[in-house]
Amino acid sequence: MKKIKKPKALLLFSGGLDSILAAKILEKQGIRVTALALESYFFNVAEAKKSAKKNGLKIVTKNISGTHFGIVKNPRFGCGAGLNPCIDCHLLMVKTAKKFLKEKGFDFLATGEVLGQRPLSQNKSALALIEKEAGMVGKILRPLSARILPETEMEKSGLADREKLLGISGRSRKEQLKLAKKLKIKYFPAPAGGCILTDKEYSKKLEDLMNKAKKIGETDLALLRLGRHFWLDGIKIILGRNHGENLALKKMAESGDMIIDPKTVPGPTALVRGKVNKKNNDYVIGYVIQLLQKYSKKSDGDFEIITNQK
Repeated sequence: MKKIKKPKALLLFSGGLDSILAAKILEKQGIRVTALALESYFFNVAEAKKSAKKNGLKIVTKNISGTHFGIVKNPRFGCGAGLNPCIDCHLLMVKTAKKFLKEKGFDFLATGEVLGQRPLSQNKSALALIEKEAGMVGKILRPLSARILPETEMEKSGLADREKLLGISGRSRKEQLKLAKKLKIKYFPAPAGGCILTDKEYSKKLEDLMNKAKKIGETDLALLRLGRHFWLDGIKIILGRNHGENLALKKMAESGDMIIDPKTVPGPTALVRGKVNKKNNDYVIGYVIQLLQKYSKKSDGDFEIITNQK
């Protein structure tokens, strides 16, 4: 008797409850699921890898940092509350998955998206737009909301049973939590904004960086997660807010950066990045000292400044 080949699904996977449930719903139909987690400067795959391991899912990862930063700088379809270009981002993810799908021989693409959960990127118009732009109309299965969305090619062909898929919509997680209990899913992370671009404070610092820096590297973006940020005539100054950040700033300093430490008074470390030369050296250091005094516990103490030009 000839063995029936199980369909293979590639699942865009964040590691959150929705994507775990999508995987388990497909597995219950006998579909082999491989999770695909994407990484950029603004979100990582650590939680996705942990979540996949604890839930017995095979996972592969891909870094899309450069391409993703390109759409952050110039999104076609606008942004959310911060600098999060949600529709462009989801479109990039689908295009990346589509290429992976063809290269690795998967039968179809699935996601953990829930209709109406995210107002910008998970409404019917946005989902349809993303499918059209990616050349994937009718070719993306969303197991959690499939029964209230147009029937996909996979359902029509019998690769997936529509009757065993769900029709969840909206922002409430009651149905998902109930299903997690039923499926005995013991591990899933608390809901949180995995993409830091949704953080308004981070987005403001990123916008300043894109407007004022001539060249932006990977560490420039990583540094946005640390400390207090100041600009002085195109020169970036970052002050650590605690001992851990002080150490991190020293570790992340690159060639041409300046590290300034208050030696006799407890206070923040300053990382100075930009063109400091003989003409502006005293001016820049003087400004940094003022900042150090402002944010030090004993601002009236003497400062012994140690500069380290890497």
